[in-house]
Order: sequence, then C-alpha cells, then structure tokens
Amino acid sequence: MRAWQVERRKRTRHLIELGGLVVTAGIVELTGDDRATILGALLWMADKLQSEDGEHARGVWTTKGKNAFEAASATHSKTDPTGPAVRR
Repeated sequence: MRAWQVERRKRTRHLIELGGLVVTAGIVELTGDDRATILGALLWMADKLQSEDGEHARGVWTTKGKNAFEAASATHSKTDPTGPAVRR
C-alpha cells in the first residue's frame, strides 16, 4: 500500500472516530441532525477555548469526558468481557 493511501486511511479513521463522539454524546438526536446547529455549537466551543475562560472550560470538559469514557467502559465490561466499546 502506498504512503498516501495509509495516511488517507488514518485520516478517515480519525474522522469516523470524531463523528462517533458526536453520536455518543447524543448531539445528533438532540439537534435533530441539524448540521448548522452542530457546527454552530462546535464554533462556540472553539471560541470558548480561545477566551480567557478557555483553560477552565477545557478542564471541566476533560473531566466530564473522562467520566463518560469510564462509565461506558464499566458498563460494557459488565456485559461483555472482551473490553469497552468506547475508544480512547
């Protein structure tokens, strides 16, 4: 396989994983799959991260995300011994 193909597959996998986070967070259902709303929320998040409150927001969001990953991992490991469904 050529180098550009390997890089393209890595990028595709990365984008799919990011999309999975949007679905896992319930954003698709909460917005009715409205792409403008989802993009607007992401732009608001980027603005927040660039503001003087950015480090605080990052800390809060990181803690919340880690807790969600741990909860998903604990739930999945109780039902399936092969491991968590949520990737880190």
